[in-house]
Amino acid sequence: MTRRTRASHGAPAAGRPSHSVGASRSRPGRTSRPVHRSAKREDGSGPGAKGRGGSGPGDEKRPLKTLERVLSKAGLGSRVEARRWIHAGRVIVNGRTIEDPDHWVDLERDRVQFDGRPLQTRERVYLLLYKPTGYLTTYRDPQQRPTVYDLIRDVDTFISPVGRLDLDTSGLLLMTNDSQFAERVTNPDSHVPKTYLVKASIRLTDPQLQHLRDGIELADGPTRPAHVVRIRDSEKYTHFEITLTEGRNRQVRRMVEALGATVLKLVRVRIGPIGIGTLPIGAWRMLTPAEMRMFGPARRRTVARTLSGPRGRQ
Repeated sequence: MTRRTRASHGAPAAGRPSHSVGASRSRPGRTSRPVHRSAKREDGSGPGAKGRGGSGPGDEKRPLKTLERVLSKAGLGSRVEARRWIHAGRVIVNGRTIEDPDHWVDLERDRVQFDGRPLQTRERVYLLLYKPTGYLTTYRDPQQRPTVYDLIRDVDTFISPVGRLDLDTSGLLLMTNDSQFAERVTNPDSHVPKTYLVKASIRLTDPQLQHLRDGIELADGPTRPAHVVRIRDSEKYTHFEITLTEGRNRQVRRMVEALGATVLKLVRVRIGPIGIGTLPIGAWRMLTPAEMRMFGPARRRTVARTLSGPRGRQ
């Protein structure tokens, strides 16, 4: 299969419908980032307005995002790239050049331009990748090690991983430019189950597997109850399946280590209703509309791009 060259993120792609992002507000004078704030202003003015916005009948709370995040989620490039473009003076908000990547943007009122063109909303993309071991879940590695982006060069818009998989962990990785979808999947409050196949370094007893089910005390607190099924035992090793509803750093590995063993092989095979199926390792495909519906009611009306079969490394 012929692979397309990764699209340049230096400027918005031509030929796509433009969409301006709705009156700028100055960054709040605190370091924490609010999820929602009242975006209504006393005079409806743009950046530099002294009024912080009133609250009254009909005032609604709308999401604010930092400027770097707005550019990244629009599919132009990574947040690191977005910060560099903003510092270079390539971004205008409501007619004023903004060089602060942490400038707050009202997604419904602010008018954002990149290189003189209105910021465009890219088609929402929902991708499933079978990540091999040896690939980092990051955009660029200072040590020049392979990353998951090396496997999706055919994708012509920037997408971000939904959660992460360690360098030595393989399996299902979702990637998207829909931040609300990503938040829903990764937020522990959503209780989206994630299922892994595990090869332990020793034969685990039934009480040890029950300990995994009941929850294990880790350095960052007790784990939630897990669903654990013994698949098979060899002379030296136990193979089992574990389903978690939380996603702490290296959680499965730390839980097994708490039993006095180590993980020799770890593969994520399912996230929520989506399984890896027969997708070849290193290949990817788009989620189907039916799969998207299985995640529950839509956050907003979007269209998932669908392909007929797997792409990437075969």
